[in-house]
This record gives sequence, C-alpha cells and structure tokens, in this order.
Amino acid sequence: MCLALLAHWGLAQAPHLENRKPVTIQPEAWEIVVLANQARATQGAKPLQWDTALGEAARQHCLRMAAEGPISHRYGGEPDLSERASQAGAHFSLIEENVAVGPTPAGIHELWMHSPGHRTNLLNPDVDRVGVAVVASRGVLYAVADYARVVSVLSQTQVESTIAELVRAKGVAVLNDAANARSYCAQEQVARDSKLPGFRMLWQEADLTHLPQALLDRIGSGHYHRAAVGSCPAQDVQGSFTAYRVAVLLY
Repeated sequence: MCLALLAHWGLAQAPHLENRKPVTIQPEAWEIVVLANQARATQGAKPLQWDTALGEAARQHCLRMAAEGPISHRYGGEPDLSERASQAGAHFSLIEENVAVGPTPAGIHELWMHSPGHRTNLLNPDVDRVGVAVVASRGVLYAVADYARVVSVLSQTQVESTIAELVRAKGVAVLNDAANARSYCAQEQVARDSKLPGFRMLWQEADLTHLPQALLDRIGSGHYHRAAVGSCPAQDVQGSFTAYRVAVLLY
C-alpha cells in the first residue's frame, strides 16, 4: 500500500539504526528492521532509521490484525494508513506499509522479499524512516512495517530562512521584508508601493534542500540582484502529508 505526494525528503532526525538498537523497540521488530537494512544495502539503498510515531502507528494496526485474525491493511471503522500515522504524530511526504503473518521475524522478512509489492516497499530508496510492530497470537507472529519519507514541521520563518540561504548561496541578496513575497504566495497582489519584481516563482513541495530549476535558471541569468522570500500555508494537503508553499520574487 503506498500513498504519496509529488514531494521528497524532509529534515526530521532519528537514531541511526546501524549504530545501536533504540531501547523501546521489541527484539522481534528490531530483527525485521536489521534484515530490511541488510537487504537495502545490497541494492544500494540507504538504511532506514527508526521513527517512534511510525512505530506506534504500526503497533496499533498490528494489535488490530491480531484481534481480527485475517490480515489486512485496513479493517472496518479503522482509519487508513496515512490517518493512522498522522494520529500517531508522524509527518511525511510518502508513506507505505507491509503486513504479514509468519512463524518468525526472519520468515516474515522472507515472505516480504518474495512478494513483489512488499519487496518494492521494503527496498524503496525514497523512504528513510520505519516503524515496525510484532504481536504473537494464535501460535504465529503478526507483523506491520510502516515506511515513510519523514518531513520535519517548520515554522513560516524557518521555511523562509531555509530558502533565503539557498538564494544567497547563488549570489543574490535577500530582502529582510518578506511581506510582498508572502502576499504573492497567498495569491494576492504585490504591494503597489513597491518596485515590481522582474520574476515571480511560486511552488509547493516537501523538499527544501534545493530551489526549483526554473528559479535557478533565472538567478543564473545574472539579471537579478535582490530577492524576497515568503511562505504561506500549503494547499490541498491531507492529513500529515507535509509540504511547504513558497514564493520568491526577483528584482
């Protein structure tokens, strides 16, 4: 099961799984994570890091699976994956899930590796965090693994500061007053008493590590020397899918 925005990686921090096991992870869940990261390494994918919110979302669904018997990604009256993860406190630009019932953690891992859809989720290079839960019931193990590309939650000024640093790195000065850019970001008119910008760029995504290519091309033209950066609430984003709406005005 995979739900995604047209967005990319965020800036959230989590313990590196290759260093040590966080004390709150059950041994069976940890074994599944270790096996997943070993498999990802053979495919050149970065190791997954543990995410507490995803772990809680996985735990809640795993308990429901064990109570129901037949496994499923969603039961009657249960929120879907993105809402479950949102309720647990996760923020993400992509989320997907594997579920299984098996005799051992290693057996569950093998089931996923031999199922095309589950294997794709497990090895997906676009996810960077994981939460796993295992529940013993009826003489077997029920398991849920929630994988996501986690996005940190930034304030308006933090978003503007992040984009401003990228603009400055390209040799363009950034104005201290963000009012005009914020107005344009909100799809209003640029203030009438200001000098009109020569170029306006408005976009929305989760990845704040780079500027859009169209904006880079304009900056690279050498025609612009100053910029205003503004941020306002994202549009059409559901649940905890996280994205940022940003405007840059070039002068």
